[in-house]
Amino acid sequence: MKDTSTSCTVVGALIVTIMFTVAFTVPGGNDQNTGFPLFSNKILFKIFMISDAISLFSSTTSVLMFLGILTSRYAEDDFLKSLPNKLIIGLSCLFLSIATMMITFSAALSIMLHGQVWIVVPVIFLACAPVILFVWMQFPPLRQMIMSTYGPSIFDRKAKNWLYVPSD
Repeated sequence: MKDTSTSCTVVGALIVTIMFTVAFTVPGGNDQNTGFPLFSNKILFKIFMISDAISLFSSTTSVLMFLGILTSRYAEDDFLKSLPNKLIIGLSCLFLSIATMMITFSAALSIMLHGQVWIVVPVIFLACAPVILFVWMQFPPLRQMIMSTYGPSIFDRKAKNWLYVPSD
């Protein structure tokens, strides 16, 4: 848990830094007279800004959750609810920030290369690879942690395992 929190804190901090910078260096630049972004009336620019904000806020939340794990007193009771809750929230927010960061990138690329579909579409598909890779690596432990934290306990054998997925 500590190693996961440490590495995810670094990733989250990098995303916070990138997304904060991206919010002020908008694609196309700003109008020299008004200072407003040139593409502010386009729908892709709105998608760009909204996904940038979501990525910034969710990665900040994930960093705070992981720092909460790293600075915990590690008492016995913390391992039952507090630490798993923080790790579940942190990993979920980190996934959301990575996904919205790729949406931000794809929207910026679409704005800058408008009309050049033969470049934009393959790059957007490649932008999905980090999100899929992160889900593939982190979903099984996240699912197990959700099951063990919120699922039936060993003392309640009659409870139905609501998150059990039988394997073939």
